[in-house]
Amino acid sequence: MSPLAIGALIGIASVVVLASGIPVAFGLVVIALAFLALFDGVGSLVIAGELFFSGLADFTLVSIPMFIAMGAAVAASPAGGDLYGALDRWLYRIPGGLAISNLGACALFAALSGSSPATCAAIGKMGIPEMRKRGYPAGLASGSIAAGGTLGILIPPSVTMIVYGISTGTSIGRLFIAGILPGLMLTALFSAWSMFHAWRDGFGRIRERRRFNLMENLRHGVRVLPFLLIVVGILYVLYGGVATPSEAAGVGAMLCLIMVAVVYRIWNPVRLWRIISSSTRESVMIMMIIAAAALFSYMLSSLFVTQSIAQWIAAMEVNRWLLLAMINVFLLVAGFFLPPVAVILMTAPILMPIVLQAGFDPYWFAVVLTINMEIGLITPPVGLNLYVIDGIAPDVGLPKILRGALPYVLLMVLGIVLLCIFPGIATWLPTVLLG
Repeated sequence: MSPLAIGALIGIASVVVLASGIPVAFGLVVIALAFLALFDGVGSLVIAGELFFSGLADFTLVSIPMFIAMGAAVAASPAGGDLYGALDRWLYRIPGGLAISNLGACALFAALSGSSPATCAAIGKMGIPEMRKRGYPAGLASGSIAAGGTLGILIPPSVTMIVYGISTGTSIGRLFIAGILPGLMLTALFSAWSMFHAWRDGFGRIRERRRFNLMENLRHGVRVLPFLLIVVGILYVLYGGVATPSEAAGVGAMLCLIMVAVVYRIWNPVRLWRIISSSTRESVMIMMIIAAAALFSYMLSSLFVTQSIAQWIAAMEVNRWLLLAMINVFLLVAGFFLPPVAVILMTAPILMPIVLQAGFDPYWFAVVLTINMEIGLITPPVGLNLYVIDGIAPDVGLPKILRGALPYVLLMVLGIVLLCIFPGIATWLPTVLLG
């Protein structure tokens, strides 16, 4: 059987196995072992254990649980509510200002936590009820938070970017910088749509509301200043050559735990234990997927599937932008069914040689891939952010949340188009700062 036919069988088997609801890591291991035994013989399974553990041998992986612990500490604190309240005091006079406040809070919280579900939960718990109370449609209130939460995997520090860097051998620090301007661009696009929607339909107008003076606004923002300083500090030590990503992540996690205890008085050992245990569970899940993906990637390479697909696409001799469109459609479909980490680990070995041969910048492509993964977070059937919002506002209903999020999906597609026309949005800042 030809490698391409084997690849087609692997694709079908992957869809069937993962659609059954089995955990992604276990599903990847089952598929890898089954195809290795079937086509390379049972003897090839001798090195399966070594391959599985070698997937976790990269020291850079230490940064993942550290950044997750950093996000868990911030998510367990009232930082999200403080961010939302501080921005609302500055933007309440603008049409749709409350929605813009929530989106801005999502962007800032994303920089603190690096987690999309945590961002949705932290900002949505306060933002959705408040917007609905002031006359915002339930769809916009919930959809804007669901979309704003996706910024967690693009704005640094981002676990998704770390996984991409490890999978492709690219610089994690450079990937972080590449995500800054695109993240701000998406935040601006989301805010512009919310403002236009509010102005067009005339909702969210505020009457008889207390006016806050400058001192009150500054006093309210002081509580979130330490966390913003932590983010700035992490970015500085990363790009100033002071520390490696792993070291910076460890320092950031420790500082976040200290700040949570000092600023928000979370001294209770039970609450601190919940932060550590929740971050441990998420870290173990991601590590298991990474290890399983290493075995899966070896299976693809051993059966010459990866090489054959790359050669087949290269032999098509299509325009590189048509090729990129095909890759984007593939990533969108994969993101509908799988979490971002799994998609990156499964597709990076196949796509990276194709992307480089087509002349695309790997850091620019990382941003395009991440935005595709963001779309998957707010589209069914997986759509993790949709389910998080549904849990916060169950009376709204999943269909209405999805309809409210659809305009933001179109804005993400527009963001990808803008990145294709102006790739410097992703590449300019890394070039300026790192050369």
